[in-house]
This record gives sequence, structure tokens and C-alpha cells, in this order.
Amino acid sequence: MKDVLQKIIDTAVVKFGAKYAEARAQQLTKTMFILKEERVEAAKQGIESGVAIRVLVNGAWGFASVGSLDSAILEAAVSDACSMAKMASERLKNPIKLASVPVVEDHVTAKPKKNPNSIAMEDKIKTAFVVNKTSLGFDSRIKSCGLDYMDLMGTSFFVNSEGTSIEQDKLYVWARITASAQTDGTFTFSRDEIGSTSGYELFDDQPSEELGRKVAKRAIEQINAKPPKGGKAPVVLGPNVVGVFVHEAVGHLAEADLALSGGLLGSNLGKKIGSSLVTLYDDGTLKGSFGAFKYDDEGVASHKTLLIKDGIVSGLMHNRETAQKFGAQPTGNARAEDFRVEPIIRMRCTYMAPQDHTLEELLEDVKDGYYFKSFRGGQASLDGTFQVGIQEGYEIKNGEIQAPVRNASISGSTLETLHKVDGVGKDFALDPGRCGKGQTAFICDGGPHIRVSEVIVGGSA
Repeated sequence: MKDVLQKIIDTAVVKFGAKYAEARAQQLTKTMFILKEERVEAAKQGIESGVAIRVLVNGAWGFASVGSLDSAILEAAVSDACSMAKMASERLKNPIKLASVPVVEDHVTAKPKKNPNSIAMEDKIKTAFVVNKTSLGFDSRIKSCGLDYMDLMGTSFFVNSEGTSIEQDKLYVWARITASAQTDGTFTFSRDEIGSTSGYELFDDQPSEELGRKVAKRAIEQINAKPPKGGKAPVVLGPNVVGVFVHEAVGHLAEADLALSGGLLGSNLGKKIGSSLVTLYDDGTLKGSFGAFKYDDEGVASHKTLLIKDGIVSGLMHNRETAQKFGAQPTGNARAEDFRVEPIIRMRCTYMAPQDHTLEELLEDVKDGYYFKSFRGGQASLDGTFQVGIQEGYEIKNGEIQAPVRNASISGSTLETLHKVDGVGKDFALDPGRCGKGQTAFICDGGPHIRVSEVIVGGSA
């Protein structure tokens, strides 16, 4: 494969005058299925392979992708990419330049305890059936349970005109479990995701029965819950909610391409935007986490990137192009969903660093507020406003967790909220997820429990 890709690179540089060229190839096996109640609704398994070609000609990018290794087809794709770049360069005011990075030759292997490719589809479905059966049998008020499963394993190859050559195994195992409950006109919904880059042993670490009970129990507990009282209130947020808040409200703003588009953090580098208790990282080196990998899709080594230190904006996530514009180092955040698309700046594992409070200490100073344990969804805007929906929450009365609440949310200004973080726990947890930004990326986020002295809580008037 290396020889095939090197020939593409040589053709782009020698024959078509590219100043820089890179070729990515993938050979991946993918398994997916969907269960609803106790039946298989869809299942498929296959091989995804192809080549992506990106060139820099006259300061502009050109890109092409093909699902073939045929030499004539590849040469035509190189020609198309170079022609595209030449046309784009005619309208380009500022030629693209790339930050320098070390030349790398490496072969990164995955060594799962349980290789998902060695486990039959039938056995994977049996494991999933246990999850569904456990949820449906948990309580007669559970009316439905679903499970989406995916595993992906194979090898990606990267070669560029600077001499870098990387062969890197990829491995992802992921599942999403949902359950709904209904009684007397009240409907509740619960979901959970698990994921790992280690192997199918994920289902040993998180047994099927436990997963089924967890989502069912959450749905049942919410049946008798009441909406929170709307308005400003102190809250304690669990790691699952902290993770989505960090990802949506801060992480996207720290992606350098969005920072260049007017995102809040780009104009606040070196400035204090939050409490001194707030330190945030985006880290691609946490082994086994759903955002971990050794090299990104530009051949740059993955880093632990400091975004905010003691409330001060310390850095952004970069690819080679934005790093050059900011005078920074590439951080290993250039990621492509597959060979069909170009790499863009994406998060990996984004989290708040723990401090020294226990959960009890965070709760004890809250006289009348809420404990929000897990999220339902989230979104944020470039202007720094955010909203996070809550799927599991409770009242806090005089420092004690009390009755459950449902249909809650938190929202507000990211900067105001970061400044009002007045307690950060010493615990730490991460959750896997998938992030959409034109492409889907596997990510991870989390942190410790935190306390926010005041945030807008959505609920009843």
C-alpha cells in the first residue's frame, strides 16, 4: 500500500506541480445492527476501502477520493485534485501555508483482548438481546427498548510529500441503548452510550444486564418526577453533564477554524474567561478512550492540548493550516470521517480537570438548587450561548439530594457560567459520544462533578 500511495504523491508533485501532497487510504471492516424490543430491525457487515488525495497547488487545496486502487483511476483522481486546486488559487487572496511538523515513519498496531472481528455477528446480537430483555423485564411500565451497535476495525495509511509514512490500526466498539416508559399519560425516555478503542472486552467491563437495568431504572424514576421551577438556581453537575457542557459550550469555540470564523475563544487568547477553578484539556492520548489515536489524518502526533488554565484561555485545537495562521504548533486535531472527505479540526477527548472537592462538599452549600446527573442533548453558538437538556436530575434541599425532576435544561452565557463555577470535584469520569460537524467523529468528554453558583434552569414557570 505504501508504494501505491507514494506513486500518487510523486505524480502530484512531479507531473502536476503540487507543492505539497498527501494520500490517505483505509481498509476497514464495519459491523452495524439495530435492535428494537427483541427483534433485529437492520444488520449489515462489510468492508470499506478507498483512497483520499489532497494537494496544495499555488497556495490552494484540491481534493479527490476514489474507492479503487487501480493505477489509472488514481492518476485521474490526482489530476482532478490538482486541477481543482489551480482553479481555486485564481480566487484566493491569501495563499495557504502549512506549519512545519516532524517527518514520521511508524506502524501503530491495535492489540485488543477481544478482537471484534473474531466474534460472530450472531454472538454480538445475542449480547445485545440480553440488554433489551433486561430493560423490558425491569418494570411493566417499560414500553420499548432499542440498541444500536457498531464496530469498526482495520488499517489506515498516510503518506505525504515531506517523507511521512504511517500505517495505523483503527478500532472502535460502540453501542447506544434507549428505553421508554409510560403510565397514566406520562412518557419518559432514557439513553446511554458506551464506547471504547480497546476492544470487544467493553462488554466485560460493562455487562449487558447492568446496561439494561441502568437505562430502564432511569426511565422509571422519571415517571413520578416533576418539572423543575424555571429561573436562576445553583446547580451541581455530574461528569456526564460537565462533559457535554465542556464539549458544546467551550470545545467547539476552541476549534481554531471556528475561532477564525468569529468564535468567542479566538479573540480571548491569554484572557481570563472563567473561575480560577476551571482548567480544560482536549487530549487524544488517553488510551482506550473513544477519542484516542496516535496520529491524526495529517500525520501529526496526537497531543494533550491545554485549552484553559485556571480560567485563562491558553490554546486552541489546530490543524497544520490554522497553526501557521496563529503562529502555534499543530495539535493533532485534523480528523476525517473516512476517505471520502477532507480532514477538519475535531475534538478528541475534551474534559475539565479535577480539583479537590468531594461530592458531599459540593452539595452541602446548596440550600435550594438541583443536581443534574446525565444529559439529553446539547448545543452552543459561536457567540458563546449554550443549552444542555437534562435526562436525569434531582432537587437539592439543604445540601441533600431529594426528589427527581424531569424535562429540565440549563442555558446561558458560556463566559458567565464559567465564572460562576465555585466548586470542582476530585472525582473524574469520561463518556463516549459522536460529534457532528458536517462529518461524524468519535469523541469522548467528561470531568469531575462541579458546582455552578447560578445558571438558568429551564422548567415550569
